[in-house]
Amino acid sequence: MRFLQLALFAPGLAAVFVAAIPAATKRASVCNGQAELCNRSYGNVTFMGGMLFYVSPKRELSLTLRHIAHDSFAFSSDPLALARDQEVNIPSQLNLGVRLLQAQAHVYVAHSLRNPHLTPQRRVVITAFSISATPALFDGGTVQAYLTTVNTWIRANPNEVLTFIFTNPDGASLPDLWDPAFQDSGIADLLYTPPTVPMKQSDWPTLGDLIDSGKRIITFLDAGADTDRSVPYILPEFEMVWETPFSVTNSSFPCSVDRIAGPLATTDHMYMINHSLNINLLDTGVIISDPEDASTTNGVASILANAAGCEPLSAGRAPNFVLLDFVNLGTGKQAVDQLNGF
Repeated sequence: MRFLQLALFAPGLAAVFVAAIPAATKRASVCNGQAELCNRSYGNVTFMGGMLFYVSPKRELSLTLRHIAHDSFAFSSDPLALARDQEVNIPSQLNLGVRLLQAQAHVYVAHSLRNPHLTPQRRVVITAFSISATPALFDGGTVQAYLTTVNTWIRANPNEVLTFIFTNPDGASLPDLWDPAFQDSGIADLLYTPPTVPMKQSDWPTLGDLIDSGKRIITFLDAGADTDRSVPYILPEFEMVWETPFSVTNSSFPCSVDRIAGPLATTDHMYMINHSLNINLLDTGVIISDPEDASTTNGVASILANAAGCEPLSAGRAPNFVLLDFVNLGTGKQAVDQLNGF
């Protein structure tokens, strides 16, 4: 069984890369912890992920948790905190090897949240709510502050490539709500804009090229960026990345293409496996993450089996993103290293 992803290069790609990446004045020798990854295309690398969830109101853009999974900001060591998906904070997750952060956005009117951090100003707030969207279970502060935290870490780690995947079900404005959060956090100058959208899995620059260019953060949005290209660094996710089903309750993790968009063929997409096991809380229909089995779910055997099940759908390639809950439990980083051939 082969998990190592092999780069596929075609004539003329050099011109694409020249257009995509400014002239480099140095060469990175270690990329995302491995020298071998410097010469490997971003589209042929597997990254470990933890999820964050964005909320976008009419006046503010916020993050919320609705018992879905993987939220990087929703961390707690309290076993009674049912909405938690992580036990350690964002810098700790990044230090553990997380290189994908995911989030969801919803539109809310500020006063309806009854949250002291929300003001009539147009800004981004990270907050997690119960399933009924009443009292806040986690208050993560502003999205700008969240991105500022990530910005501090990424600048202290100059040989790392990071990915954001955000969801935007309420259609928050890219130029009015999303872009200001990135600009005001100080992270915007690190965001990569590809020369063409969509870009095939095989056409992405190498990690070394991204690092050398200074553009080493890739940002995807599930809805809105496909029709609004006014913020060019925010990329349409499903035109370039397909996902397996989420909120999975079957520990065998059967693989299927759950969300995807054209015009690229499935095999020309990158892809993400949502590898978090969930339980139906007291048969109420409320799906929550299962911390009791997280060490097994996040184990090498479970992750590699999930990846192997997706191989027939991906021309034999390993997943680009492995999204986990409770990233401090189990051996997720070891599994991702094996998928990368180490």
